[in-house]
Amino acid sequence: MPYRPNTPCGHMGCPKLVPYGTKYCDEHKLLHPEPVRNASKRGYDRRWRKAREVFLNTYPLCVKCKAEGRLVKATVVDHIKPHKGNQELFWDKSNWQPLCKHCHDVKTMTEDRYTRYDD
Repeated sequence: MPYRPNTPCGHMGCPKLVPYGTKYCDEHKLLHPEPVRNASKRGYDRRWRKAREVFLNTYPLCVKCKAEGRLVKATVVDHIKPHKGNQELFWDKSNWQPLCKHCHDVKTMTEDRYTRYDD
């Protein structure tokens, strides 16, 4: 019976082949710790929505835009250091900052994209 051929590693730019059904090579597996889960399973539940609302009412302006001299309404509570499932870091308010959607998207795509956190 024929078997399926190996497929390329799912990490951008990696030429290594992995067995069919495996998404990443051993080198990049740690950079992609888990598949995408829905928001509530990642901790963004009712409790988070209430805390987020209070935080954005307290800090209504995007800190990145404000630093550039622009006053833009914050719509996202960003975790300065991505929590990667760590509930202590997730709920640490000193790790939160108010951002507009644009600044949050830019930060996520540049600073947080392929960062590996060991702790």
